[in-house]
Amino acid sequence: MKKSFLFIVLTFLFFQLVSAQTFTVSLNKRYLLKDGKPFMWIGDTAWELFHRLDREEATFYLSKRASQGFTLIQAVALAEMDGLDSPNAYGEKPLINNNPTKPNEAYFKHVDFIIDKAAEYDLVIGLLPTWGDKISKERWGKGPEIFNVENAKIFGKWMGDRYKNRKNIIWILGGDRNPRKETTDTEIWRAMAAGVAEATGGNEKNMMTFHPQPNNEGASEWFHNDDWLDFNMFQTGHCRDASVYDKIKASYDRTPTKPTIDGEPIYEDHPVCFNANEFGTTNAYDVRKSLYLDLFAGAFGCTYGCHDIWQMYSPKHESVNGPHVYWQQALDLPAAKQIKFIKKLMESRPILDRIPDQTLIVDNNLSAYERVQATRGNDYAFIYTALGKPMTVNLGKITGFQLSASWFNPRNGEMKDAGKLENKGTKQFTPPTSGYGQDWVLVLDDASKN
Repeated sequence: MKKSFLFIVLTFLFFQLVSAQTFTVSLNKRYLLKDGKPFMWIGDTAWELFHRLDREEATFYLSKRASQGFTLIQAVALAEMDGLDSPNAYGEKPLINNNPTKPNEAYFKHVDFIIDKAAEYDLVIGLLPTWGDKISKERWGKGPEIFNVENAKIFGKWMGDRYKNRKNIIWILGGDRNPRKETTDTEIWRAMAAGVAEATGGNEKNMMTFHPQPNNEGASEWFHNDDWLDFNMFQTGHCRDASVYDKIKASYDRTPTKPTIDGEPIYEDHPVCFNANEFGTTNAYDVRKSLYLDLFAGAFGCTYGCHDIWQMYSPKHESVNGPHVYWQQALDLPAAKQIKFIKKLMESRPILDRIPDQTLIVDNNLSAYERVQATRGNDYAFIYTALGKPMTVNLGKITGFQLSASWFNPRNGEMKDAGKLENKGTKQFTPPTSGYGQDWVLVLDDASKN
């Protein structure tokens, strides 16, 4: 009888713990789990979501993104676009007298609504308590700088306490700013992280990272050994053909092992390198290439972005760097509509045993312009070719005496059968088409797995 009672108590405590641990890191330290199952992070950078949209607009945005296959929305409480002194859609500012210890309840009720509405659409919010210019205005940003070590912890604790029972939140500190040398910036961020963790119950009840400006190591440059940094995030920025795979690999190889992701790759409809006159504007191919290279190089997920959407461009607000269409129309830009194909492919095979493996390819160190990037699980392999060039593959890297081959089209999600072959030696594969914008994914499967 006593053993039965003890078993019941332990079972209850176990399920209480599991229910609290909405997000965890996988046992191999490479992926995120949601409620114990692999979580496919397919993000969108809607930085101004809380600040510029009213409730009807926010509902429309979230509904649309959910229907397109997105799983996570990155948004900021104290927003970038004059987020302290320019009120939200209801005339409310986030803080009283710009004091981080005095949040405005009316403003945060609107934030509450959007987070809860996102949960209705099964969307996670990558929640940034503040944009980085409230700590450092380096390079750009209106600020003002309002945080110090003391009030950062208070604000982090207040935010953590307010949202600790929402199961659809991953915390993102940083807000596009790198800590400045010879300042207290790193300690301010650590204090904010400590406040969030204290309120939410520590790493058992939250998941946290840091979003920096482009740099070599991402958040790991400052915080890799901090307990609160559950996974490494960096951004590759907005220049065409960046070597995103090198940044992912550097992060992937660091110890202690932590999952890694590019939280801000090149955006759709963005001035290339912020200079449209000289380099033009990004297109769907630029975005698609970056996302596939990220994922196949070892990232556990990917984040899409659009220049017209991050700022929620509309006639009602000041624009930044020449957006082209209002955010409502930008929701249907080509790369955004192709996101569901990425999700379809990545979730079609076991996720947790997938690793990057350039040894699959004979010519495995091409530049970003014509890059071939490979990843595999135990019984499957995906090989991305940016230009549809023929590739020679080293076989025998996955299970099976015989392989089934097929070509996945990132532009429309269609799969073309490429026959069966013995799983040994090397073999050259030629994609159905080639040239600029003709990227393909070679899919190899252990034929016995059907």
